[in-house]
Amino acid sequence: MSGRPARQSSSSENSGVMVDERKRKRMVSNRDSARRSRLRKQQHLDEIVNQVANYKKENDQIEMQINMHMNQYLKVESENTILRTQIIELTDRLQSMNSVLRFVEEFSGVAMDIPEIPDPLLKPWQLPCPGQQIVASSNMFQW
Repeated sequence: MSGRPARQSSSSENSGVMVDERKRKRMVSNRDSARRSRLRKQQHLDEIVNQVANYKKENDQIEMQINMHMNQYLKVESENTILRTQIIELTDRLQSMNSVLRFVEEFSGVAMDIPEIPDPLLKPWQLPCPGQQIVASSNMFQW
């Protein structure tokens, strides 16, 4: 009888050792899995941080382009205002000259061809220089 209890205790020790070994392997496996998970999470975070940096850089470039185009627009708008003012001044001078010509025509009796002057601000397509071409370049509206 003394042989049997030794076998039972030996087999229960073996099963206990096997359970402990399984627990230990499971713990090691869980640690490795958690470490890999943390690494994946860190890599994902690094990718997101890089994306944010790229988006900020791209946003800065776009903002710079917007500012450049806004300055260009303001410059062109200013030039257009000057040109509109000059058109008004020149139209007034031309009308004055036409008045003088009509006066001369009336008192001299010599017929003169004095064309009517269209209002360039109301009807810019009727400007008195129809032969002049409007030229645009391909880089005029580059983005």
